[in-house]
Parts: sequence; C-alpha cells; structure tokens
Amino acid sequence: MTAIALLSVAPVIEGSMAGEVAKAVAALEDFDVSYETNPMGTVIEADDAETLFAAAAAAHAAVDGDRVSTVLKIDDKRDSEASAADKVAAVEEHLGREAKRKR
Repeated sequence: MTAIALLSVAPVIEGSMAGEVAKAVAALEDFDVSYETNPMGTVIEADDAETLFAAAAAAHAAVDGDRVSTVLKIDDKRDSEASAADKVAAVEEHLGREAKRKR
C-alpha cells in the first residue's frame, strides 16, 4: 500500500459525535482499504489515492446532520511501498524507543 490518509469526519453538533463518527467508519468497509481509528481521526491505507478519495467521500456522506466537517490529508508515496506502520517504525528507530507515552 502506498497511499495513506488521515480522515476526520464529524457532524457539527452539541454533545457526543460518537454515533455519527461510527457511521463514517462503518462506511469504509465497502472499500479495499485498511484503517485504524484514533481519538483524532482515522488513518486509512489503500493502493492508490483514488480509493482513498472514494472511501473518504462515502464516510462523509454517511454522517447525518445539517453540517458535516471533513478533513482529509493524503500522503501518496508513488516511488516506494511504505505502510503507516513503516512510517511509525522509522520514527521509533530514530527515537530509540516506542513512540508512545501514557500519563
């Protein structure tokens, strides 16, 4: 996989957005992507950027509301294969430790 994205889709509402965010994440199941949700968004990996765009559009459409905010950041690495895990591992190699800290 060479295309990696950070996707954040949320309705502009008061209170919890969890139910609507879950709809956005569920919409990703219809695409040939892998994903991992974190507190700030969902990291998506695919073979190409077009698949990421399509998956992001479906996630956006899945959220109900009068106003929906979507942010999509794509890293389309065309000259080599590098997964999201590879990118984290490279940072951890430079750190000399795992890139996590718990309070």
